[in-house]
Amino acid sequence: MGTLIRNGSAHFEDKNVYASNVMPQKIRPTAEGLSSRSSMTWQSSVYRSIKIVIFSTKLNLLMPFGPLAILVHAFSGHNGWVFFLCLLGITPLAERLGYATEQLAFYTGPTIGGLLNATFGNATELIIGIYALRNGMTRVVQLSLLGSILSNMLLVLGCAFFAGGLVFYRKEQVFDKASATVNSGLLLMAVMGLLFPAVLHFTHTEVHYGKSELALSRFSSCIMLVVYAAYLFFQLNTRKDSYVPLTEEASRQGVDPPEDDDEVPEITKFETIVWLSIMTAWISILSEYLVDAIEGASLAWNIPIAFIGVILLPIVGNAAEHASAIMFAMKDKLDISLGVAIGSSTQISMFGIPFCVVVGWIMGEPMDLNFQLFETATLFITVIVVAFFLQEGTSNYFKGLMLILCYMIVAASFFVHEDPSSERGPKT
Repeated sequence: MGTLIRNGSAHFEDKNVYASNVMPQKIRPTAEGLSSRSSMTWQSSVYRSIKIVIFSTKLNLLMPFGPLAILVHAFSGHNGWVFFLCLLGITPLAERLGYATEQLAFYTGPTIGGLLNATFGNATELIIGIYALRNGMTRVVQLSLLGSILSNMLLVLGCAFFAGGLVFYRKEQVFDKASATVNSGLLLMAVMGLLFPAVLHFTHTEVHYGKSELALSRFSSCIMLVVYAAYLFFQLNTRKDSYVPLTEEASRQGVDPPEDDDEVPEITKFETIVWLSIMTAWISILSEYLVDAIEGASLAWNIPIAFIGVILLPIVGNAAEHASAIMFAMKDKLDISLGVAIGSSTQISMFGIPFCVVVGWIMGEPMDLNFQLFETATLFITVIVVAFFLQEGTSNYFKGLMLILCYMIVAASFFVHEDPSSERGPKT
């Protein structure tokens, strides 16, 4: 019996030794297995990224209209349809560009993220403006940038006030009056920069006819760019609290933040940069076709170029701002909605317009700040109306409704307005 036990124990020990020698060989991964596993991981990551960015919103159903516009341009050359299809194709791209910027803000922090959000939010208008400048269509640049300001201040802000007021109809939503006052002051300064060249032109008081107006516009544009740089320094360094997330601000005050504020990025930093590059490149391609078809669409549809530039183009470019402003207002985050709408208008007026003047200067195009009397007066009245609405620091659905109706009046005015600078514009 003892021998049997000894033999059995020895046999058991031999099995353990054999197992210890064999097991590491069974679980050791091979190079082929690692490469296949990494390949599957990479493919699943790409699939997940495409699913989140492309298939997560119904608005992306309009994306196929972009390639369709290129096909229509190649085979038929009908400018009306090319323009319409380009409008539809750019709309989801502008919205996804804003989404990718918001995702990048998770990795850059609130300070740089706020700046990136404002910059890429207006990338569509700037891309269209640069292509129009390259084609010598300075008037289209002026009208599209003016329309972007009017759309953000009246339509986007009005829809945000209206949607937020309907959700929280039992109370008045509040926002930071100090930030709204600073933005209103910058918008009034932009109006001043546009007003003086127009007055100089229409009063015929130029020292050198045709040259003083352009020289004043370029000088004023440089001043406005300096002011905008100082404004960024003021916001990002002096008033950092404007960019502090609501969760951090609540934790400072000893208040538990809401559960829906605990947001995390849906895609990685590398994926965000790749999608930003893809969306910007695709918008640039469609913008070229869009600009080339503007005059033909105006003649085919018998619609004034002023209406196309001021009303139709900005609605496409402001798709991201429109969706974001309404979403934040319905979550009672009106300061963010105000920053999206008024902040975007401030950037277009103090950076976008002067930037296009300087780019036109470099290209040799006479882009100036004389937006004509009718357009300058419209902008001046709009800034005054919005400044009065913001002075109390509160909003409700009635204020939003009034802003929307004001935008409808502006749209109707430009539909019956014949632009004196358009040589081939249709008679209305």
